[in-house]
Amino acid sequence: MDHRTLAEARQTRIRYLIICILFVVSCFSFADRSALSQAISSMPKDMDLTAARLSYLLFAFGWAYALGQLPSGGLLDRFGSKRVYGIAIISWSVCAFITAFAGYLTASAAFTAIFILRIFSGLAQSPVFPGNGRIVAAWFPTSERGRASAIFNSSQYFALPIFAPIFGWLIHTAGWQSCFWFMGALGGLLTIVWFTSIYGPKDHPRIAASEIELIEKGGGLVNTDTQASAKKNTLTWATVKMLLSYRMLVGVYIGQYCITTLTWFFLTWFPLYLSQARHMSVLKVGFAAAIPGLCGGIGGILGGVISDKLLHGGCSLSFARKLPIMAGMGLSMTIIACNYAHSQSMMLFFMSLSFFGKGIGALGWTVISDTSPKGMIGMNGALFNLFGNTAGITTPLIIGYIVEKTHSYNGALIFVGLVAFCAIVSYGPIVGEIKRIELNPAQAA
Repeated sequence: MDHRTLAEARQTRIRYLIICILFVVSCFSFADRSALSQAISSMPKDMDLTAARLSYLLFAFGWAYALGQLPSGGLLDRFGSKRVYGIAIISWSVCAFITAFAGYLTASAAFTAIFILRIFSGLAQSPVFPGNGRIVAAWFPTSERGRASAIFNSSQYFALPIFAPIFGWLIHTAGWQSCFWFMGALGGLLTIVWFTSIYGPKDHPRIAASEIELIEKGGGLVNTDTQASAKKNTLTWATVKMLLSYRMLVGVYIGQYCITTLTWFFLTWFPLYLSQARHMSVLKVGFAAAIPGLCGGIGGILGGVISDKLLHGGCSLSFARKLPIMAGMGLSMTIIACNYAHSQSMMLFFMSLSFFGKGIGALGWTVISDTSPKGMIGMNGALFNLFGNTAGITTPLIIGYIVEKTHSYNGALIFVGLVAFCAIVSYGPIVGEIKRIELNPAQAA
């Protein structure tokens, strides 16, 4: 057995375990965000949950989630992904568990309690995607990063197919509080998995030196969570100003806002669209919502595979990342066709096609891993996610306003389709060439 064959025999695949854990935890995060949308239809009638009041409950999470992005990015860079992310899982699981007890309060007190708990849950979940991007940048070479990022990003689509039927069954058989008790208990189990399985590449007890070498030579930032790197303070206005000075990054940030608008429609108003505009029962909503989610998940993984294959085939990094994003967003605009679909099956076809395209185009986190200055992945990811999840504030409110004023979801779907078009514009002329930003010594200090 020659030296190369021996090295391959000792090769481990720990990075694949890491991405599987990120996918599961991210699914759990998105399930927690969507649980309220499914539970709302079974909440007491005296809570008077009009479209306007619903939009405030749904907006509470998005506002806090966006607000927590910059602090979470700084904390990730300073204290490392494992610790900050792990504490976040514990925190939002506790919020979910306590939410169930709001059902024993008076109607007005229950509304206020849920609103406050959604704020705390939003803050707690703010490190999830900056942490994901940071861990992928450390654990994966550039040639595998598209697929890895696509896997954790596809959690936003698979979360509903996995959890929506469970929530529907729990609500139908045991009441709306049961889905929050379920999420709290599941969070406890995932916390144990997280702290016993997640490490930096050079700290993992079961990794082979050959895998570390493969990752590092392929462009993986294996020192991201080493002692020296983890203590760097990137949470400064100078860092934010420096990142915002790059047109490429600003274009990526704007594009993420547009793409995330579709995500927040899916997480907040889509189940309500099915029940209110399409008159589906709670059980049918759970299963119907799973179909576009599954298509989005397939598209999400396919987008990463396409991007990496283009890169392997000799295409430039810019072309390999931009083509799936822009083509996917073009496909997402078919959501507008739902307004003209009279049958439930045609509506679900167009909705599924739209979210399949959205999945293909959701490569923003891959671009962040490709472009972030070394030592600033957490902060750049946080700023990117701050811009993106501003959509978590605007989307529930804008759609709530449209539905309240027009008594129809038609305008809401047109709004979502037009925002998808804006994503194409952003990744076209605004972003320009995609490449890693190299800092001079003064900027890196």
